[in-house]
Order: sequence, then structure tokens, then C-alpha cells
Amino acid sequence: MGLGLVAGSVLSIALGPVEGVLVVNILTCVNAIFSSVSMRRHIQWNMVGIIGPAMLVGAIPGAILISQVSTAALQVIVGAGLLLGLALVTVGKNVVPQASGKPPAVVAGIAGGFMNTLAGVAGPLITIYAQASRWDHRYFAATLQPLFVIAGGVSVAVKLVMGTAGISDVHWGVWPVALLGIAIASVVGTRLARRVPKETARKVAITVATAGAASVFVRGLISLVG
Repeated sequence: MGLGLVAGSVLSIALGPVEGVLVVNILTCVNAIFSSVSMRRHIQWNMVGIIGPAMLVGAIPGAILISQVSTAALQVIVGAGLLLGLALVTVGKNVVPQASGKPPAVVAGIAGGFMNTLAGVAGPLITIYAQASRWDHRYFAATLQPLFVIAGGVSVAVKLVMGTAGISDVHWGVWPVALLGIAIASVVGTRLARRVPKETARKVAITVATAGAASVFVRGLISLVG
């Protein structure tokens, strides 16, 4: 999840908000393929079947908005929404009703697909759902990987088909460096996952999601002011 949150900020500055997020979508997809293989024993495919298709529903309006509305304004809205949602399931988790059943999962998928297309950050929305539904972190983290494959693939496909972004606009040198980086990170991350306690992992996931949401918000705000 941290790949999209952290790389999104860096690549948006280096390549621009549209191409930067496109690269993040592709890298997240590739990284998640490797992670899916290494974490396959704990993937809950029934949840993938519920959330995954919903991401396509959210990706389409996201791509339309990219061509119609200021990217900076969208980033501010997305970042603010993520921060509010994370606050509700952390600080206010004792007063927020527990999520159960398919509808909340579908809503999370639609929102995740929408935000992934706009800002390359599907993870925080799914994390919000995971916290509200009390999803066991071990299974959540594993199931998140094929969901990232779907989110990234759908976002890229929709953008290319609708002409809101193009791979040809990205310098070729970006790809080998980026792919090498995520390969190394995948190996290190898998080894750490075997040693980190579940509660610690949950806190790290929340912290990373919050930091990423804040970075999206600030990135958009700076663009608007500038």
C-alpha cells in the first residue's frame, strides 16, 4: 500500500500529476503480482470477487473527471475524504458501527477504484473498510495484493482507452529503475511480514495510509495555490 502513497507524491512532482499517477498505477500492479504469489496462502478470493469488480465501476467516472476537472482540486477533495475516513475508524472507531455484509465492501471497491484512478491511492479506502469490518490483518494484507492488481490494471486500461493519459509520454528510463526498486522492496517486505506482530502491522498500515492521504491533500493544495 505504501508504494502508491509514497511514490505518488514523488512521481507526480517529477512527471506531472497525470503521467505520475499512471506510472504509479502500473508499478503498483506489477508489485502486487509478485506480492500475490508470495502471500497466496492467505488471500481470501471471495473478497476479491466482491471488491474487485466494484473497482471498475469507480474507475470509469474517475477517468472522466480527470479530463474535466482540475487534478489539483480533485487531489484536495480525495485527500480530505481519506483523512476524514481514517479518523472515523481510528479515533472514532468505538462509535462507528461495525461494517458487515457485501454492501460496505462494494462501496469500498467503488471508492477505491475511483481514488486509484485519480491519485493512485486505492489502499487507504480499503484500509478504512478493513478497520470498520474488523478484517484480520493477515488476510487483509494478502487479499489487498490481487485487489491492487485489479485496481492498477483497470485504472491504466480506462485511462488509455479514454485518452486521459499515455504511456508514450513517460521517459523509458523510468521503468527499469522503478521495477528494480519494487523487486527489492517486495523481497524485504515479505521477510519482515513474518516477524512483525499483527497489532504492530495494523498500526503501521493506518500510519502509512494517513501519511499518504495527507500527502495527496497537501500536494493538491500546493498546486492550487501555486
